[in-house]
Amino acid sequence: MIRVGRPSQESVPEKTPRDAAGRSLLTPVSSMRSFWGLMRAYWVSDRWKEAWTLTLVIAVLTALSSKAGVWFAEASGELVNSIAFFHDAANTTPLRSLLINAGVLVLLVVLKDAGFTGVRNLVSATLHRKWRGWLDSRFNEALLDGNHTHFHAQHASTGSGAPAPDNIDQRVQESIKDMTGGAIGLAMGVLAVATSLFFVGQKLLENSVEVKGLEFLGSYGSAILAFLAVATYVPLNTWIAVKLGGLLERLNVRMQKAEGSYRGELTTFLRRSFHVAASQGEGVQRTMHGRLYVDIDGTWTRLNIVNTVYMSFELIYNFIGARIVAYGPGLVPFIHNRLDLKGYITGSELVNSLIGQCSWFIHVMPAIATLRANSQRVTELANAIENVQHPQEFYSQTGRSDFHYTSQNPVFGLTIQKLELAHQGEDATPFLSAANLRFRRGEWTFLKGESGCGKTSLIKAINGLWPYGRGTIVFPEGVKSFYAAQEVKLQPVSLKQLVCLPGSEHDHGDAQVASALHKAGLGDFIEHMADESREGKSWDQVLSGGQKQKLVVARIVLQQPGLLFLDEATGALDPDGKVAFHQAIKDNCPDVTVISVMHEAVAPRSMSGSEFYHSIVAIADGVATKKPLVPTLPAELTTILVQPRPVPRPVEDKWLRFSRRLKQK
Repeated sequence: MIRVGRPSQESVPEKTPRDAAGRSLLTPVSSMRSFWGLMRAYWVSDRWKEAWTLTLVIAVLTALSSKAGVWFAEASGELVNSIAFFHDAANTTPLRSLLINAGVLVLLVVLKDAGFTGVRNLVSATLHRKWRGWLDSRFNEALLDGNHTHFHAQHASTGSGAPAPDNIDQRVQESIKDMTGGAIGLAMGVLAVATSLFFVGQKLLENSVEVKGLEFLGSYGSAILAFLAVATYVPLNTWIAVKLGGLLERLNVRMQKAEGSYRGELTTFLRRSFHVAASQGEGVQRTMHGRLYVDIDGTWTRLNIVNTVYMSFELIYNFIGARIVAYGPGLVPFIHNRLDLKGYITGSELVNSLIGQCSWFIHVMPAIATLRANSQRVTELANAIENVQHPQEFYSQTGRSDFHYTSQNPVFGLTIQKLELAHQGEDATPFLSAANLRFRRGEWTFLKGESGCGKTSLIKAINGLWPYGRGTIVFPEGVKSFYAAQEVKLQPVSLKQLVCLPGSEHDHGDAQVASALHKAGLGDFIEHMADESREGKSWDQVLSGGQKQKLVVARIVLQQPGLLFLDEATGALDPDGKVAFHQAIKDNCPDVTVISVMHEAVAPRSMSGSEFYHSIVAIADGVATKKPLVPTLPAELTTILVQPRPVPRPVEDKWLRFSRRLKQK
């Protein structure tokens, strides 16, 4: 039975993208493609108990902190009252009252800030850590899936309306971290506003008195006057804050892009430090860094200007709110002796607290702008991940992508039918075509052609890693495949894990891995199998280019693939090393089908002179054709050539017979 889909490592095709077009292929981040979807994803996940428990603890502590603010206002009124009436004749214990009220105020500050607020900070930090860890695992799982999403997401095109997300590392690391921390802080602020409105408003209504000129309001006059002052002052300034916040958001997004690009280039430079030194390219590198930093500096300048304007606005707003607006509503009833000094101070402190809580939106506008910028970058990445779940449909938006991956009985090997490879664009002319190529089980094929003719592209297309073109690739069903690229990059893990890739180090015993290393010519490193580094350097830094390619041989020997693609996998080896590379595969993988890209004019042979390869695929003028490495002769000639030839007599015997005849004469 033939099935259509993308190739997997074991060549077991999945359903066609067209079959799946009618349904959405859910990814771990599918629900995070919008702001609110991203915000609630953790609370509706399988870890909802953890999320909601921490949230409820934070809510209770926030409510207690808001209630403590009311107690603080009352204690402040008592303290000011004890100071004002310190010399009053009716006050028989002025010092004692002053000290008690001051002590109560200090205790309330300690209870609120060190108790409720401090513990809440610890719980919120725990929630931040766990939420960020969960999001990080979700995005890692989505990017590092069997669909090679991390690869396809970086190859988006502006023509598709979905440009490739820049600096994915910055989005996963910094944007998620800052977004989760900012969202928790803002949520606590909203909850604090709600609880303060309740507790402070309740206290204002309790202490409210009649205001002269507003008698129709009754005893609620001073409270309504206070609410009116807050409702007038705060929204007007909030509108100004929103306008400035919009500028901050746009500048924050641009700043993150500029910082991410600069950091990404620094990281890339450090990885290719040797090549820059060898080519003496430091001057060019400096120029590139300077050009990237110009964008950072310009954006930073504008961001500093807007931040300065916003800080000045906020300082003026805070002063007017705390010293004028807060003390204004209670001043009228105080002048007309409807309130004593204690009631006036208490009421003003409550209004000040109410203004402060309602002004939370103004105070955190820069944080809101940063949150929106970070969430935008995270949701963009989630959308990019979702968009490439059907690669062919995705690439079809910017060109022709119509590859079919099927499977057949492994006896028939690998078959390529009517294959055409092209670049981006609907009208792009194919640069490589192959009408019909068949690779038998156990056959070794040498892929040959000029540089840039499409050899590597052909290997990528067979493995589902080339975006544009059309054709059918029929894999042997149930056969494990292995793709060895020219450039080997090693991850910072143990040597054993590097040999066991793509599997886990727990899948193979130490003896098996040691045997593979020995057969690959890396026996000197067997004792360091469990180490992730050597002499403080990772294995990517320790091993030379040739040793890395020998490490690939160890993987092949250990994994025992049935289908092997070698994309210039011996480029860093000397002639003897190339022969040993092929011999190790020949000896340990007897039935493997090999398709190898090399720049050599002649395929390597074994030490005994026998051929490793059975056939050649030559690419010329954009057409790939396959032929035997040695031309096949008719059976009659082959039979004659293999017959043993008569053994000639030694030359010395002929000369002796000639001399005897001369003597006889």
